Amino acid sequence: MAPLRVTVIGSGNWGSAISIIIGNNTKRSNRFHPLVNMWVFEELVNGRKLSEIINQDHENVKYLPGHRLPRNVVAMPELADAVSGADILVFVVPHQFIGNICDQLAGHLKCGAYGISLIKGVDQGPNGLKLISDVIREKLGIQVSVLMGANIASEVAEEKFCETTIGCKNPQHGQIFKELMQTANFRIRVVEDCDTVEICGALKNIVAVGAGFCDGLNFGDNTKAAVIRLGLMEMVAFARLFCTGAVSTSTFLESCGVADLITTCYGGRNRRVAEAFVKSDKSIEELERDMLNGQKVQGPLASADVYNILKQKGVLEKFPLFVGVYRICYEGRPVQEFISCLQNHPEHY
Repeated sequence: MAPLRVTVIGSGNWGSAISIIIGNNTKRSNRFHPLVNMWVFEELVNGRKLSEIINQDHENVKYLPGHRLPRNVVAMPELADAVSGADILVFVVPHQFIGNICDQLAGHLKCGAYGISLIKGVDQGPNGLKLISDVIREKLGIQVSVLMGANIASEVAEEKFCETTIGCKNPQHGQIFKELMQTANFRIRVVEDCDTVEICGALKNIVAVGAGFCDGLNFGDNTKAAVIRLGLMEMVAFARLFCTGAVSTSTFLESCGVADLITTCYGGRNRRVAEAFVKSDKSIEELERDMLNGQKVQGPLASADVYNILKQKGVLEKFPLFVGVYRICYEGRPVQEFISCLQNHPEHY
């Protein structure tokens, strides 16, 4: 059997971090072709093309500075060229761009190719919730699994120990993904509850924004613990309301669930930007420019998608934390009102 070719679609901090793992693992395995293509959204950095910097200096100086990418990871600015001949597609781009990217990919994929999404977000469909993996499946007609977990990109690149969760209904694909990405310090568990794994990855960023509000207001660790617990309860309720299949409570105990929620509420960029939002008079967009070097926070965007989905279903009152984050970010409600989302939460009645 010919070795499997892998393409990483995305080159932000998480895309670059996972490319380090994939690049190193493909060199050591006979199952995979050692050359890994990485699609790069082309931009100039200090007068040089980012793709050229990565290929010549083997470092993504904009999104993951200070970390060497393996020489077998090749940056490619043309999407169709990057996926040419690929058997495995690793999607890791901001969720708001996936629809357009899939439109560009249609007709350019190898027959039998399949994918895995590392994208944390949800979309809106005619019947409410639409998972990012569903968008990819429908637009490209391929099988798609998901990877979500407590995985801050810089720590993964530094090889600090962490766990992650793959949601995959095809056992053969699950084993291949595990071989492609597992290392001694990046440990993977494969579960079948794909939808819940993906929903956890999307919703935890909303909760992290709430945690950042609490930090900005100096509410303390007890309050943040309540935000994490109540946020987890809303995540569980949301999954039970919108998942078409059975929701396994045990999935929330995987890295994609409570572990990712904790690390994001203490160390992620959604929390950091939300704290700065409280302490400054700047908008979320201004803070992204000032603090994230071109990256985006997904929590506010996810809260807007979730708010519209909940409104469509007529269940806003059951999700006061999610709704509170949206109203503060987009309707100009005072951030001081966030505490009332906790004080009057239905979990207390």
